Amino acid sequence: MNFGCDYYPEHWPEERWTKDIQMMAEAGFNVVRLAEFAWSKLEPEEGQYDFDWLDRAIKILAENRIRIILGTPTATPPAWLARQYPTIFRVDEKGIRSSFGGRRGYCPNSSIYRDYSQRIVLELAKHYKNNENVIGWQIDNEFGGLCYCKSCLKEFRKWLKEKYSTLEQLNKEWGTIFWSQTYTDWDEIPLPRQLDTAHNPSLLLDYRRFISDSYISYQKLQIDILRKSYPHKFITHNFMGLFNGIDYYKLAEPLDFVAWDNYPNLKSMEENKSLANENIVKVSLSHDLMRGLKRQNFWVMEEESGPPGWEYVEPTPPPGRIRLWTYQAIAHGADGILYFRWRTSRFGTEQFWHGILDQAGVTTRRYEEIRKVGQELQSVGSKLIGLEFPQEVAILTSYDEQWAFGIQPNNPQFNYQEHFASYYRILNRWNIPVDVVSIRADLSKYKLVIAPALFLINDELVENLKEFVKKDGTLIITFRSGVKNWNNVVLEEPLPGKLNDLLGIEVVEYDSLPSQQKCKLKLIYPEIEPLSGECNIWCDIIKCGGAEVIGRYAQSYYKGEACVTINRFGQGCAIYIGTNPSPEIKESILKWATEKSGVRSSFPADSKDLEVVLRRKEGKNCLFFLNHSGEDNHVKLDSAYVELLENRKYAKGSIMTIEPKGVKILWET
Repeated sequence: MNFGCDYYPEHWPEERWTKDIQMMAEAGFNVVRLAEFAWSKLEPEEGQYDFDWLDRAIKILAENRIRIILGTPTATPPAWLARQYPTIFRVDEKGIRSSFGGRRGYCPNSSIYRDYSQRIVLELAKHYKNNENVIGWQIDNEFGGLCYCKSCLKEFRKWLKEKYSTLEQLNKEWGTIFWSQTYTDWDEIPLPRQLDTAHNPSLLLDYRRFISDSYISYQKLQIDILRKSYPHKFITHNFMGLFNGIDYYKLAEPLDFVAWDNYPNLKSMEENKSLANENIVKVSLSHDLMRGLKRQNFWVMEEESGPPGWEYVEPTPPPGRIRLWTYQAIAHGADGILYFRWRTSRFGTEQFWHGILDQAGVTTRRYEEIRKVGQELQSVGSKLIGLEFPQEVAILTSYDEQWAFGIQPNNPQFNYQEHFASYYRILNRWNIPVDVVSIRADLSKYKLVIAPALFLINDELVENLKEFVKKDGTLIITFRSGVKNWNNVVLEEPLPGKLNDLLGIEVVEYDSLPSQQKCKLKLIYPEIEPLSGECNIWCDIIKCGGAEVIGRYAQSYYKGEACVTINRFGQGCAIYIGTNPSPEIKESILKWATEKSGVRSSFPADSKDLEVVLRRKEGKNCLFFLNHSGEDNHVKLDSAYVELLENRKYAKGSIMTIEPKGVKILWET
């Protein structure tokens, strides 16, 4: 298991480094990340490189058997570069250019910035080419940010030419005849900066795709240099969980594995129990999304280890919480955990973004808690490598869908990520493992697939879904699906468009509900427990072709009309949920769908506070029990197990207690 921290030796006197690194070794650390914000230290003047200080830090780390991940320092350009070329910074929607003093403020399409980025990465690659202590690279830091500068305008038009070839095709695909927006020259196409009204939705969607591709291209610029010098060393980037400013599936493709930065919202956890449960689910969902980007395990490159804060200080993780977060990450597929940061900075913006040690640099309670984790991982870590996930349930997502809904949410209450999470939340509470995968993923191994709000649709996606259902798959699709083509233009077919055949329905009308309005409904399908409930946000009025009715509205002018349906297609079935039902209705539908498709819970412990994650290795089950509550949780075991952290045996039928914020890892005997 890779276990360590993010370390900034340049922030501290060199005579302190040895003590810091010895304390890291005592905590069980075997890896650190260095230098991702150190450009001005590595290149203090243009073309004048100084790696001696970094060499010395790496040498001390290596002497303590701690390996190094080097970050390319391009997230923070040096002052001399900013002074010489102020146009490297992004321009916002109002036309105002950012300036020096922050981080990640550069434009990914600036040719000047790309050139200087290549130079520093190339020098780092040459210098550390033969250094065996450097095991891998992190590209930049947390990519993201929109830009509306002249460089982006030039590159956007070039990007559009490559996509559409001719203006005639672009005008046709975007529907520019509307509001007299027809283009007769490529130079007429604007960036979608602020207007009094609103831009063409197709223009807006292509702009978001272009910006995403710009960061992917900028990342590739650096990867190509490092691959040439380091063909056998890994390259990653630190993603940001549910952030949707970039198509993370595409960003992940050229990387060896995904890493991400996990900062749970502890404030919500401490203020409100229901918000705490929401946040637990959000963290689990983020882990599963990161694992799904490449359908392989990931690292947490920055794990919260103290109270965050820039201007304000957030709550301190109480005893046990950091350990719990660590094992939650490992349970969901993390092969590496690095805590941010080793020691809290005395200066700069992040003076109050605390690390393992405070500014005083002495042992803290948090350090002792992390050292305990280090001792545990030295004992059991090898058993946790190579654990596999059951592949039974997948939830599909797409950044194109998220961007399209960001442009036109359809209803002020609708939030794509919340809608998506509402289905994940139920499965997570039932301890059913979920893969969060791309709409382009191979679905053949899954039993149940949930595809929330497929607003944009294309033939490739439709065929993928049809093939899955034909071969005995159970599919759930929700409202506002099949509305538009891939260029954000509404389809001519009756809703849900190209999905009509698969779903066996036609949406003849719909109603977008005001914020306080709800509509009653009831489930009537013989195989599902009859249940009454409510729905909000959206109501599709459905006419069934070959589909059967699962639920009907119980009020409004569409009282008695179908709102939930099921269609037999090939050997499987496709369920359509044409509204946003209350949680108990969603649970009833999901309960039936999981039972019908043969999906089982990892462990039957229906508690919002107790998370159970199932992994497998060599035919044996490995169960992670994570108690997120402040009270003991008791479970009756269904088999004989060995608890790895305590090396304690449990017989079948035993009652196991998981203490508050506690962790148990059971290995089936």
